[in-house]
Amino acid sequence: MNEQRESPPRKQSLFSVFSSVSASMFGVQSSKKHAEDFATGNAKAYIAVGLIVTILFVLAVWGVVKLVVSATQPG
Repeated sequence: MNEQRESPPRKQSLFSVFSSVSASMFGVQSSKKHAEDFATGNAKAYIAVGLIVTILFVLAVWGVVKLVVSATQPG
């Protein structure tokens, strides 16, 4: 009669998904957080945030390269 009820998995916030994606991009994701992401996460949210963060990263690198190239061009 001593039943343990598991609480339903809580839905992760957008900030939590973003922080997990950012940490995993830099390779500093803890194994505890990694296991939590797989247990309670939504794959579509991780894919969408991952694509957005990757596109923003590529655009930032492109912008810095354009800035450096234009600053070093003889006038």
